[in-house]
Amino acid sequence: MAAELVRGQNHPLTQTRLEIRVSAGAPVVAGATLSDDEGRVLGRDWVAHPGAPALPGLEVPRQAAADHRLAVDLDAVPEAAHRVSVLLALPTGPGDPDRFGAVVAPFVAVTGLDGSEVASYTITDLDAESAVVALELYRRQGAWKVRAVGQGYAGGLGALLSDQGLPDARALAGEIGEAVARGLARTVAPPPPRTAASGSSAMADATGAASHASSPGTHPPAGPPRSTQPPSPAEPQSSPDPRPAHEPQPARPSGQTGPVNYTHPGRQAPAPPAPAPTAPPGEPGQPAVPVAGDATGWSMDERLYNQVWGMFEDLARCVAAYRSAVDFADSRMEQELDKALSDPRSRIGGQGDAAREAARAKHGHLVDRAREVLDRDLAQLAAESAVVEPALPPAYAGWDNPVWHAYRSPMEIPMALRLGDLQLPESRSVGLRIPMLVRLPLERGMWIDSGRSGADALTESDELRRRALRSAVELAARLLAVYPAGEFAVHVIDPAGSAAGALAPLVRAGVLVAPPAAGVSGVSEALARLTQRVDLVQMAVRGGAADALPPDLDTAEQLLIVNDFPHGFDDRAVTRLRYLADEGPAVGVHLLMVADREDAAEYGPVLDPLWRALLRLTPVPDDHLADPWVGHAWTYEPPNVPPGSRVLEQVLEEVARARRELGI
Repeated sequence: MAAELVRGQNHPLTQTRLEIRVSAGAPVVAGATLSDDEGRVLGRDWVAHPGAPALPGLEVPRQAAADHRLAVDLDAVPEAAHRVSVLLALPTGPGDPDRFGAVVAPFVAVTGLDGSEVASYTITDLDAESAVVALELYRRQGAWKVRAVGQGYAGGLGALLSDQGLPDARALAGEIGEAVARGLARTVAPPPPRTAASGSSAMADATGAASHASSPGTHPPAGPPRSTQPPSPAEPQSSPDPRPAHEPQPARPSGQTGPVNYTHPGRQAPAPPAPAPTAPPGEPGQPAVPVAGDATGWSMDERLYNQVWGMFEDLARCVAAYRSAVDFADSRMEQELDKALSDPRSRIGGQGDAAREAARAKHGHLVDRAREVLDRDLAQLAAESAVVEPALPPAYAGWDNPVWHAYRSPMEIPMALRLGDLQLPESRSVGLRIPMLVRLPLERGMWIDSGRSGADALTESDELRRRALRSAVELAARLLAVYPAGEFAVHVIDPAGSAAGALAPLVRAGVLVAPPAAGVSGVSEALARLTQRVDLVQMAVRGGAADALPPDLDTAEQLLIVNDFPHGFDDRAVTRLRYLADEGPAVGVHLLMVADREDAAEYGPVLDPLWRALLRLTPVPDDHLADPWVGHAWTYEPPNVPPGSRVLEQVLEEVARARRELGI
């Protein structure tokens, strides 16, 4: 069965000789690029376009047309090429549309040589873009896959090719435009617009000219990819329409020529992708000035995600290098001291003192040099953090970021969520904290440990429980806020009703699926309901019958907050809880436990798998996150709402408003 892809989705390819069929509402230029394992197009001979339509294993049409067929033989693609990107662009001739938002959404299909469809993709949400990467065929572990990309560029082919690393991208884009113009000059001229005096013969002429210009048979015979990071726009998108980008365009009145606007009148168009910023050069001998989003990626959010984790890796590496240098200095000093003391003649008198003093001086010099390098790296990272932090979107931002004050319910799920901050002891001198980002959808549940920790053993147990509950509420609010309205739901189990005060913001805003479940019967009912949902979705997915789910089943991601565990839980409830922790994340059901690990010790080894399956977080800073990469123990700091701030209530009010508009 053919796969209907959505943006970002991939599908395996079982054939290597394929056709890529393109159907658009207006003439478009079709081309393709080959790129290496780092996503770079190494030269012009890796670009197939109307002026040079054939490459090894790849062939594209010579003319602009509304329908295209591209021939692909993946076995013939050079070994150095790891990705084949299929490109579409609008011609630049007079009278041609200058943006994809003015034409029908292009449709792209990957088929076998017999015409059987393997995968298809309709490229939606294009507006001011005049060039787009439609699909990419990429090699992964010896096998080929197809991914729906749909990344548009307002700067046209020049911006697209430049983003793929082609050195003379603008010049080649101009040559492609000239080749398309020459191809159009050789075709039959389109007929004049039909007037009221035109008869059926005029309609026949127009139909014939259109079929001639778009016929696949007019294309000559045609025969590379990018890194795992998808391409990113190299220029900001701008629309010639003076109205705001989010304002719906009017539909075409009766009798008016031109393309029909298919934009939903009640839906806001997504903001155009941000440009790829570049760091301005620094002073001679100094590092470049940091810029937010100065990293590889597709959208600005992905660039910032990559930049944040690049900062994490840089901090881990520079601290590891500093600690290694100090260990080396300590070891060398010990060796020199042992050598000096091993000779009885040097243990007495000034000769021994001089040797010991020289060893200590050399040790101090090595440590000072290592510290200078560390301080330089920390200062650079702190400067980068100061630029990146204010530019983060809500999903990555702390509660003190002003971006929350302009928060509106999003239209798309972000790629990651901020769970807190990470810090190392050496970075505290410059106040450097790295956002702790986890990919969405969540792959595992979380356990907010309300017990005492080694880092904060003096805090009272009741205060720790209050902080843990507050952290759970803030995390649930953050998840509700970063998902589109109606695509995330929150349930609460509070057996004794002890969390009523902390849960008040969620209850007042009306964003919970149901009131918090209390008592043994409430716990059992809530767990049974979510367990049944997991079973139904699992059976539907495994049986390939996702459309057979009950119509009243909520397909949104589900979060279950469990407070005061294990009070109110019998053996059956504990078994269901473990089942949700193990099987739930794969079908969109996630756990958020709020409990003291010591309180659950009475269950012994029964709960050990549950404890290990969940990500442990703490309501107070604690250095419990181990880093197997370089052996660091990272200090985790929870993302607390600033004292006295109403940002949490304001965000939940906006979430509730968006849900009411959808009738939820």
